[in-house]
Amino acid sequence: MTTSVIAAIQMVSGSDLNINLTRAEVLIAQAVEKGAQLLVLPEVFAMFASSQQYALGVEEAFGKAPIRQFLAEQARKHKVWIVGGSIPIADQQHPSKVYAASLLFNDQGQECGHYNKLHLFDVDVADKTGSYRESDTFIAGNDVVVVDTPFGRLGMAICYDLRFPEFFRAMFAQGLDIISLPAAFTRKTGEAHWLPLVRARAIENQCYIIAANQGGEHANNRETSGGSIIVDGWGQVLAQADKGEACVVATMDLASLAQQRLAMPIQQHQRFTVVKKD
Repeated sequence: MTTSVIAAIQMVSGSDLNINLTRAEVLIAQAVEKGAQLLVLPEVFAMFASSQQYALGVEEAFGKAPIRQFLAEQARKHKVWIVGGSIPIADQQHPSKVYAASLLFNDQGQECGHYNKLHLFDVDVADKTGSYRESDTFIAGNDVVVVDTPFGRLGMAICYDLRFPEFFRAMFAQGLDIISLPAAFTRKTGEAHWLPLVRARAIENQCYIIAANQGGEHANNRETSGGSIIVDGWGQVLAQADKGEACVVATMDLASLAQQRLAMPIQQHQRFTVVKKD
């Protein structure tokens, strides 16, 4: 498949699972109406509340898995591939925390990709929240994940990962054409860094990036920056949202990407490799 239609879905999720899933369903349908074949939902799209992550993560791992079922049903219903933003998934070896997992579902509703967020957002930001400590709730993942799809090789990342170019270089070493980047960038950091970082990662790794962000004011006093975006391997912005709910759609052309790589063979010229820190 040389060309395909890709979409980034932007939400303003809250603390009610059913409402969030209903809104996601509406936005997925809108993207499909625009021809989208591969869709990316934002980080914590189904539950934007730290206090509920563990209980929901247990349900996703050992119970009825309502979010996983929803994603599988949507993918199967619309015959599309969906990157399910990030959802909490518990692990028996960590009784009080969960992984922030990004899941890929194919057009048959089968889960065929699973990435656990490597970099946890433990930082201080000069905003209403002030201090963010994801490690209080989440376990850091360990593995770089790149998956074969009909649209090309898909690398999976989440939010704060964006600030670590060596992580993207590790995916680049495995060969990739697209990166999915669900996010919930704060308003403060997003307005300053979101666009330049997304464009830089796309240019450095000569790939498309589908960056689906949260975009507005949330019930727990959090503000996110929006600006969900699709960028090509030359760093061109193909589609971009503002604030609020949105779905942005663009056409991905792997033939054009191949020409860019041939004209500027970065991978051949690369002289340094990435070594993972234990």
